[in-house]
Order: sequence, then C-alpha cells, then structure tokens
Amino acid sequence: MNVTFVDPGVDYMILRIMEFQTEEETAFWSEPLFHFFPQLDKAHADGLPFPKRKEYIEHTLRAVYAEIEETINKKVSSYSQYWDECRAQVTAALSDAFGVDCSRLFNDLKCNVSMNPIEPRFLKEHRFDIFYLNSEKGAIGESIHEIIHFVWFYVWNRLFGDEYDEYERPSLKWILSEMVVESIMKDKRLRSINPYFPRENGGCIYPCFFDMKVNDAPILETLDAMYKSQSIETFMRSSFAYCKEHEAEIREHMKASGAI
Repeated sequence: MNVTFVDPGVDYMILRIMEFQTEEETAFWSEPLFHFFPQLDKAHADGLPFPKRKEYIEHTLRAVYAEIEETINKKVSSYSQYWDECRAQVTAALSDAFGVDCSRLFNDLKCNVSMNPIEPRFLKEHRFDIFYLNSEKGAIGESIHEIIHFVWFYVWNRLFGDEYDEYERPSLKWILSEMVVESIMKDKRLRSINPYFPRENGGCIYPCFFDMKVNDAPILETLDAMYKSQSIETFMRSSFAYCKEHEAEIREHMKASGAI
C-alpha cells in the first residue's frame, strides 16, 4: 500500500470544487468553501445567476492559487515524508482489520493536495483529495479515512459482486461505509496517528452520525458492537442488513443535517 501526494493543478481543483457548488447542492457541502476562503464574498456569489456565480468563484480561486501554489507544493513534500513514516503502521493495521494483505494492495494510490475543503475519493481510479490546510498529521489522518474506504469496498466487492457505482453518495452502501470508519479507526495503530480522533478532537466521520439513533440506541454503538464481535465479512452482511432495516430513519436524520 502506498500513496503518492501531488499538486493536481488549479484546473483540476476548480473542477472538483464546482461539483459541490451546484444549484442542487446543500449548504453542508457548498458552504465550507466560503468559510475557508474569505476572498469569496458569499452574499455576492449567492446573488449571481449560476453561470456568473461559477465564473466569479473560478476567477477568485485562480488568483488565490497563484498566491498559495508554493505552499501547496511544500505540503505535498511534508505530507509525503510523514506518510513514509506511517506507511508500515497503517498497512499492518488495515491488513488485520480486513483480513487481507494490504502490502500487496493499492500501491498506486494518488492523493491530490487541493484547495477543495470537501475531500472526494474516486474508488475505481485509486485516487482521493486532501485539503491543503491540513497539518502533516491531519493529512495522514484524513488519508487513513479515505484508504479505509478503498480497502472496505475492495473486500465488499469480492463479497457481494456488485457495482462500484453503487458505492457513491447518497446510496446506503456509501452511508454505511462512512459510519464504520470510526470503529476501524479505533485500532491503536491508527488512532494514535490521527489527530482528529477521538470525537472530542473533531472526529474522523461526519458529525451527523454522532447523535443518530435507531430504536433509541446510538447507531454507532450498535455497529461498533457488531464490528468487535464479528469477522469483517459477517460484519459487512449484518451491518448492511441492519441499516437496510432502518434506512428510513437513517436517511431522515442525514437529510435533516444536509448530508444527503
């Protein structure tokens, strides 16, 4: 398992950013951009028709990129160095968690160090994005979250033989994969190098899951108990069956938060 960190360039960054700035997108996904880039006037942007809003955001962010390109390239270097320190530890922990030899898997992962505060991952292409304002430890913590998804769906796909297109937002398979990251991250080898763990430090999953309950029980506690007591394959089956049974409540809670 290996990750190559790169600066993908401003064109790529803007393309990915604008995917979360569509007219249909919720504030949960669109507003972080304006929080992290005060150069963007949100009130002004909101008052523009969408084509003009897109032009305004792109023009402003291109100017920002010109100012921070050197910083991004320094982050590429520092993230790479810290990953080299943590690589064996992460590989061993995930090999144990998933019952597969991760040293033979995903040695071609690419991480784009980006201006996008939303960090998408692309399972079939073996790449993901990390926000450039992360510290070295924060970047590796975020990277572990994304790598967990790659290994989770590798094992999941071998088990269920379904399609990778089914693993994207807002499918229930995507929702489950986002919830289980916390249980997997509890491994000491992973949590010790993730500054966002535990929840008091920000958390390693979407905050909307923290107070989600099913039958008056926190769903994360229910899933965690399953994870601790079952093989990974059994856990995948039982946790998905549980989520399927309670899909309406899960989706209602996530919709209220704006996550879907």
